[in-house]
Amino acid sequence: QVQLVESGGGLVQPGGSLRLSCAASRVIFSNYVMGWYRQAPGKERELVAHITADGTANYRDSVKGRFTISRDNSKNTVSLQMNSLKPVDTAVYYCNTFPRFGHPWGQGTQVTVSS
Repeated sequence: QVQLVESGGGLVQPGGSLRLSCAASRVIFSNYVMGWYRQAPGKERELVAHITADGTANYRDSVKGRFTISRDNSKNTVSLQMNSLKPVDTAVYYCNTFPRFGHPWGQGTQVTVSS
């Protein structure tokens, strides 16, 4: 079964930056489009960005120009560089395949943007 481990979250002031990382195991990583998702308190989980095996990326409108998704197929990792963070970006961030295909969620990593 796929295992996903997210890291890199934390508390940051508005306008700051964070870099999230996700390590995947027990999966043929390069077969999948990978995505970063987030879930804010009281809200549905949403897709933030996704990236194909060859590196084509797509973003939700609210993060375009601020977030950059990348992947390293040789290391089975996917990253999310987040710049110009806003309080509305506060959420637990998760990685998973896109579509999820029922793969279990990891524990996620908390991102809190607050002054």
